[in-house]
Amino acid sequence: MTDQYIPILLTFVISGVVVLVMANLGRLLGPKTHSAVKEENFECGNPASGPAWGRFSVRFYMTAILFIVFDIEVVFMYPWAVLFRRLGWFGFAEMLVFVGILSLGLLYVWRKGALEWD
Repeated sequence: MTDQYIPILLTFVISGVVVLVMANLGRLLGPKTHSAVKEENFECGNPASGPAWGRFSVRFYMTAILFIVFDIEVVFMYPWAVLFRRLGWFGFAEMLVFVGILSLGLLYVWRKGALEWD
């Protein structure tokens, strides 16, 4: 019985070793000299401007959440597309209902102005 768990245990041990090696590889191979320029934070190649704990608009978070919701929609559509012929008309109708509900949600969000960026 314990023979079946050996490959799982081995996978966890190898994964742990890989994580430890990758986490510490930067320390071993990275540059050792420090200067004021190297210690300065950069954002997309530009020097930092303003405090690091700046406030973001709620619209930023709304856009991110909407992106995630509609990204998840695609995750559910892929298996449906793979099994499309086997599901038949019932599967097609179910997907129409699913896409219809999501379209109503998109229409609601659009009308509320959550997609507008001022």
